[in-house]
Amino acid sequence: MHAPVFAALGHPARLALVARLSGGEPSSISRLTAGSRMTRQAVTKHLRVLEGAGIVRSKHAGREKLFEYDAAPIAGLRDYLDRVSAQWDRTLARLKSFVEE
Repeated sequence: MHAPVFAALGHPARLALVARLSGGEPSSISRLTAGSRMTRQAVTKHLRVLEGAGIVRSKHAGREKLFEYDAAPIAGLRDYLDRVSAQWDRTLARLKSFVEE
């Protein structure tokens, strides 16, 4: 369930796009390409991956396609990682208790 989100975030270019989109304002491919070394084709490819993982949504505004950040998948990851961290904390506490006996 979380693997596609982890995979989508596993590329520096996609992380940079998420950072740009997380400001809250939907952006076009032109705007996302501006000031970047990435081509429009590269940005489009990375946005498709992010969209497939649910991190980014697109909508049409006239002739343009606008992309916006969706925080829900990242919040789901945070919850998952919090649960895993708590499990590790409990496991390490049991190990410490066992070793100290």
